[in-house]
Amino acid sequence: MMTNKKSHIPVLLKEVIEALAPKDGEIYVDGTFGGGGYSVAILNAADCKVYAIDRDPDAIERGRALEKEFSGRLKLLHGKFSNMDDLLKAEGEEAVDGITLDIGVSSYQLDQAERGFSFMKEGPLDMRMDRKGETAADVVNTYAEEDLANIFYNFGEERASRRIARFIVKARAEAPVKTTTELAKIVINALGAKKSMAARRTHPATKVFQALRIYINRELDELLQGLNVSLKLLREGGRLAVVSFHSLEDRIVKNFYFENSGNIPQGSRHSPPDATPGKWRGPTLILAQKKRIKASEEEIAANPRARSASLRVATRSGFAQEKKFSQEGA
Repeated sequence: MMTNKKSHIPVLLKEVIEALAPKDGEIYVDGTFGGGGYSVAILNAADCKVYAIDRDPDAIERGRALEKEFSGRLKLLHGKFSNMDDLLKAEGEEAVDGITLDIGVSSYQLDQAERGFSFMKEGPLDMRMDRKGETAADVVNTYAEEDLANIFYNFGEERASRRIARFIVKARAEAPVKTTTELAKIVINALGAKKSMAARRTHPATKVFQALRIYINRELDELLQGLNVSLKLLREGGRLAVVSFHSLEDRIVKNFYFENSGNIPQGSRHSPPDATPGKWRGPTLILAQKKRIKASEEEIAANPRARSASLRVATRSGFAQEKKFSQEGA
């Protein structure tokens, strides 16, 4: 089978491929194509077909060489994985055998200073995955102090959200905050963290940048919609493997799996299933295991980004989804 040495190797790759267990003739969706690491591994594991989706036009263009290399087996689709059912329907596909999602920002996006995702590289405050809509600079420079604080707290779990928001508003009153490094310095000053930088496990601006990225790209809404759509696309026996990188994402995935695997009160376990319309009939998902899968120490040593990664795996049953999973369920 062909390989591509330049393709990006994502975290928990071995575990994701084991979960998907690709087979000849099957169809898979890589809902977060990025650098193509999962797609290449799936294609190398079996004589199958992969539909790779990404909302970032740069990722799609980067993948054109791979699309040619795996001609007829890899198809790149520009769009959001929350719309994967419509994207695949346009390709004549109604059902697939496996779906994988790697939630969050890719290393390619972090490495490109002009995309504005990283506080380690000076660039414009952008953070838009699809290059559409308002930028991080728009939010930082125009939103009310209370709204900024709520964003930092709700999407970054930043305890000092109000103090950081207050420092931002004070700074932008003198001049607009235009670059990633400018924002990072404001956060450092707000936290009084300049002298203790070396002792910190993570950069002081990590949670603020995470919060802005998630808010701007509506990532949690995208994840919720994508999980629900996956149940429509997966045929019976189809596998769903989702990699997340922080508690907000993992909580949504865990609760989605929990709700759809039948972990809800059903009365006596000796009672027969209730066949009444609208009542519980059976689990939509069968969990591979209840606990999340974490990266090995060897992988973490080779790729520190893997430290926070969590993989959850489930198999589609033959039962219909009882109700659409919502933010309330998360």
